[in-house]
This record gives sequence, C-alpha cells and structure tokens, in this order.
Amino acid sequence: MDLTLSTREADGTTVVAVGGEIDVYTAPRLRDKFTELVAAGSYDIIVDMQNVEFLDSTGLGVLVGGLKKVRAHEGSLDLVCNQDRLLKIFRITGLAKVFVIHETAEAALASR
Repeated sequence: MDLTLSTREADGTTVVAVGGEIDVYTAPRLRDKFTELVAAGSYDIIVDMQNVEFLDSTGLGVLVGGLKKVRAHEGSLDLVCNQDRLLKIFRITGLAKVFVIHETAEAALASR
C-alpha cells in the first residue's frame, strides 16, 4: 500500500490528510512534506491520520521530527486519530503524552 498526502489551509492552519501506510518506505515522503511546509512558513499543522492503515517506528520518528521542526518556530503539530490500533501505538510509546490527539479534524481546528 502506498502513502497518500493532501494538504489544505483552514484558518491559518495547514491540515495534512494522510492515507495508507506510514512505514520505512513511505515515511520519507511525509518527512519531505513537513520540511516543505515549514520552509514555506507553515508552523501550525494538523496531521489527519483517519485513513492511515499502518504505522511503524519510522513513521513515528517522522511525526516526532515534524513536531520538532514546527516547535523550533513556536508552532504546533496536532494529530487526528480515532483508530484504537493506532492510538495504542501512541500510548505504548509514550507519544500520547507528547502529541495532542483529536478525534476529528473539526475538533482539532476548533481547539486552535
């Protein structure tokens, strides 16, 4: 399975919708997207992971790296995730305490 990425702007926040698998093969595309967005001045990002089917440690590393990039500019990177199997990964790794995780993109935007 491949990785799909799409972005949209909403009230000064960039929403990156991710679908498919975030793994050792596809994670570099997501890393490049974060680099591109930060270089363009987008420091408030929401990553919508509702259509993500698989996430491995490489994918987690890219999300943490994206968070570090935006925080260097006083920005934020929140996640949208409502799948128990993915939420379990964030809890087990302790990253549920690092990321703000929302049920829906609308809830994430409303919290800004």
